[in-house]
Amino acid sequence: MSGHSKWSTIKHKKGAADAKRSKIFTKLIKEISVAARIGGADINGNPRLRKAVSEARNANMPGDNIDRAIKKGTGELEGVSFEEIVYEAYGPGGVAVLMELMTDNRNRTVAEIRHLLERYGAKMATSGAVSRLFRKRGVILVDGANASEDRVMEVGLDLGADDVRSAGGGFEVWVDPGHLETVRQGFEKAGLVPQSAEVSTIPETNVHLDGSAAQSMLKLMAALEDHEDVQHVYANFDIDDDVMERFSA
Repeated sequence: MSGHSKWSTIKHKKGAADAKRSKIFTKLIKEISVAARIGGADINGNPRLRKAVSEARNANMPGDNIDRAIKKGTGELEGVSFEEIVYEAYGPGGVAVLMELMTDNRNRTVAEIRHLLERYGAKMATSGAVSRLFRKRGVILVDGANASEDRVMEVGLDLGADDVRSAGGGFEVWVDPGHLETVRQGFEKAGLVPQSAEVSTIPETNVHLDGSAAQSMLKLMAALEDHEDVQHVYANFDIDDDVMERFSA
């Protein structure tokens, strides 16, 4: 399993705890507001907003909070304007790290991110230095408890998926980003409701880490994910399963 898949599994395991913290609501509100500002308030006509609202509901965010975030995005209510930025970095062992952020204060955010990177043996990279090592893909997660690999493979290939891979007790279905919604709906019609479906950023190659470098990388990922301005973090590390399991315990 790739480092991306392993880290996704860790996040799902920790999701219940994370949902209890206010930071997850802050991130979701930012995403809802920006999605509404860019694509409008119509959930049916705005896939990004639909996904953000679905994630907010799964995190048990009150409906009033969701409605206010949408209205702030469209300008119906006064709100803070968030800027979307991407930072690139080199992590422990030369791992490529790509961070997608939303902030209302770029200077404050970059200072805080630099501090986190330095704390765990990483450093900022110039724009384009590591992004070339990643590729956008649609990623659909299917719970292995509800379907066999053969069934997921059969449905996925019939729907035009690029690949199906084992991922922490379930399966990752990789699709062209432009076909994500169509394939997601196809899985639902086939009786295989996905755990999640999103456009993700997947590394083309991986860097194997062990020992202290592996521990530092995992701590860095956790710290970045915990930062309220960081929406997504992608990295091309590969760490042995037993190390990942001990970290997630």
